[in-house]
Order: sequence, then structure tokens, then C-alpha cells
Amino acid sequence: MIEVRALGYVVVQSTQVDTWRDYAEKVLGMQTQDAADGALYLKMDERDFRYLIVPGDSDRYVASGWELADAAAFDHAIRALELCGMEAVRASAAEAALRRVQAMAWCVDPSGNRHEFFWGVRADFRRFASPLGVPGFVTGAMGLGHAVLPAPQFDATDAFLRNVMGFELSDIFRVRFTDDPAEPEKRIHFLHCRNARHHSLAIMDMAVPSGCIHVMAEVESMDEVGRALDRAAAQGVKLSATLGRHCNDRMISFYMKTPGGFDLEYGYGGLTVDWEQHNVYEATRVSLWGHDFSVGFL
Repeated sequence: MIEVRALGYVVVQSTQVDTWRDYAEKVLGMQTQDAADGALYLKMDERDFRYLIVPGDSDRYVASGWELADAAAFDHAIRALELCGMEAVRASAAEAALRRVQAMAWCVDPSGNRHEFFWGVRADFRRFASPLGVPGFVTGAMGLGHAVLPAPQFDATDAFLRNVMGFELSDIFRVRFTDDPAEPEKRIHFLHCRNARHHSLAIMDMAVPSGCIHVMAEVESMDEVGRALDRAAAQGVKLSATLGRHCNDRMISFYMKTPGGFDLEYGYGGLTVDWEQHNVYEATRVSLWGHDFSVGFL
């Protein structure tokens, strides 16, 4: 079984990379830096980047980058994939260099989501300096945040993530996002890896053309969430859900559209968990209060 430590980075494809530059600098409060071959890095901590935006012919989420401890863990991951009959594609030197890692390999899960595994981050450890004065994001050992991915082949994908990639179940949702009883109930499994963040990954039993439901960025105070909400309004960014607090990870957040066609959750106060004391449960509502998702369809 693979021993994933954290969500180290995400890769996004864009038809207009500069739309992400504006979005990162004017709404998210992240730094940007040009990378090779027209790509763009978004920086949110002392690492050189956490979001890699690459040019392409469509706007979509490309890959989740999962961090491993070292070369031995990387070799073990390759063997684990091969033993279960999954193809492990080793990155070229150029691909690894763009991600600023010693080595990377990737596979595709049963729902078509690309997962990249890497070790040995290269970084100059320059301090994060937000162009908007955001003091920092909650990252470190817990990674950049979380990603929620589509899983139309839900059971097979869940089995792969848990039995091969080594994720464990945090909790379960079976929810509708509207009051319409005709809306099919959707399963969501929230999954954690080897850190204290409530979930680094979740899967939802639906397909989306963008390749991602949402990613999450966590800030260090509630005021920063409010300021980001003001910036989104000022920049004309459409909301996907109003401010609210989730039942499971207790995050106070709002959701907004990204240039990639998926959503971004911007939040504060996410739960950290002692997994020895945690009991898995099923929640039948998304949030304690707020999070009106109907605004995303208006």
C-alpha cells in the first residue's frame, strides 16, 4: 500500500494562463511566478508553488500531486501500483523539473482521475508575500488543502484509493444539494492520509467535465475569509455557495468559481483530527448553517 503524506500540489490546464494570474493575485491573495513553457506557479507558502497552471486547449483540472516521504517510499508506490495491475508512468526529466521534485510517476484511477506521486521537493524557501496582504495559508505537513474529485465509477475508485493508495475513510455524506426530492442522492466519501487534516481528498459519485468538483485553500483567520469574499464580489467572481460552516470538518467557508471550470472553497478553522480517537460517521446534511449552493445555478 502507498503511504501518501499530503496533497503536495495540483495541476490545472488553462487556455489563458493569465486569467489564473489575475485570479490568484487579485482574489486568492497568492503569489505568481512564471515557469517553463508558458506555465505559471501559484505560491501560497515557503514552497515554490502549490498550484501549477499549464497552457492547453481546454480549461480543466489535470492532476493531484501526492507527496511521499523519500525515494524508498516512491519505489514502494511504483511496486504497489504494478502489483494491482495499474500502469505507473514515470515522469520525464522535464515533467519532474517543472514540478520541482526529484522524481514523479502517475496513474489514472477507475474514474479517470490522474494521481501523481512524488518525492524530494526542491524549494528556495523564500517567504510567502501575498500581493494582497494575506498573512498565510494553512499548509505545512497537512499539504495545500484538499481536492474533491468526480467518481462516476464510485465503488471501484473508492476501493483503489483505500486499498492501493492507502487513504482511510474520515466520514460519509449521502446528500442532496437542493430541496427537490427528485434530485438523486449523492454519495461522498471523505478520505484522509498521513496527516491531521480532516480530509485531503474526497470523491463524489458523479461526472463533471472540468475533472474536479472543488479544491480548498485554508487561511489563518475568519477576517481573511471575509476579505476574500469582498474581493470576489469586487472582481465579479461568481459564487458557487454562500458563507457557511460544514458539519464534518467544521470549516467556515464560501465557494467560488475558478477559471478552470471547477470551484474553490476558501475557508478558515478546519478540524484537525487525532485519528486514534476518531469514529467514522454519516452526515445527512452538508453544513451546520449557510452554504446555499443554489446560488451557483442562478
